[in-house]
Amino acid sequence: MRAIGVLILGMAVVAGLAVATSRAADGPPAGQTEANAPPTAQPPASTVPVTPKDAAPPPSVTIIGASDAHGVLGRDVRSAADEDMGRIVDVIVDRDGHVRAAVIDFGGFLGVGSRKIVVDWNAMRFGKIANKKDSITLELTKAQVAAAPEYKEDTPMVVLGASGSLQPLQAIQ
Repeated sequence: MRAIGVLILGMAVVAGLAVATSRAADGPPAGQTEANAPPTAQPPASTVPVTPKDAAPPPSVTIIGASDAHGVLGRDVRSAADEDMGRIVDVIVDRDGHVRAAVIDFGGFLGVGSRKIVVDWNAMRFGKIANKKDSITLELTKAQVAAAPEYKEDTPMVVLGASGSLQPLQAIQ
């Protein structure tokens, strides 16, 4: 109860300061009235009202049910034949912010001997990912992924896609 009282008192002090500041900005400076204001040689220039910077509009809000969407980083990836394909470690987006591919940590044992492979986002199926233990299905075989070149950041990447589904990135001048 004491904490609530302190919180209410604090809010009252902040509100009082805001009102005092607002009134001080509207009225003449302290100790000056129009009767005893210093004489001016010319009429005061038109005053531009000082307004606070335009406040940003409120953000839009979307509510997504807990069973309707899940994160993908760290998710296990399996083939349609239920082979272990690795785990998603990154997501690749183009300059427009569209998701293009996922980076999968493929092969190896406990991180030793593994390599990163890039697969087309459209080659993955997210059917049942109700909890962290559910995996994502990749429409490629283990042999296809094993033959792919390794992904290295800041170098051109080879993106493995399901048959005919990948669109090339447009060259940006």
